[in-house]
Amino acid sequence: MAASHIFKVVFVNQGKVYEIYARKVNHGSIFGFIEVEELVFGERSTVVVDPGEERIKAEFEGVKRTYLPMHSVLRIDEVRKQGVSKISALEGGSNVTAFPMPVYTPEKK
Repeated sequence: MAASHIFKVVFVNQGKVYEIYARKVNHGSIFGFIEVEELVFGERSTVVVDPGEERIKAEFEGVKRTYLPMHSVLRIDEVRKQGVSKISALEGGSNVTAFPMPVYTPEKK
């Protein structure tokens, strides 16, 4: 029986840091994007509900596959156990955002 892989993907979106868990991560078919499939959210059988996880679960509800711009991904880790998905504020709260740079710049001929 093959081991089940779980990946923790941390990326920046609109000034917030997202931490999600997925079963498949790939370089994607769209150049410059990371493909994340089969998002995994905690299934809680208790009455206690984590509002942070519910917020991110609602945001990705119905999403089969998502493409993240390569320059927004902070890190991808293969983990043994799934943690709690969350959205947190980007530290160093500045009102200045880096201008998106192209991943590939064509040569001038």
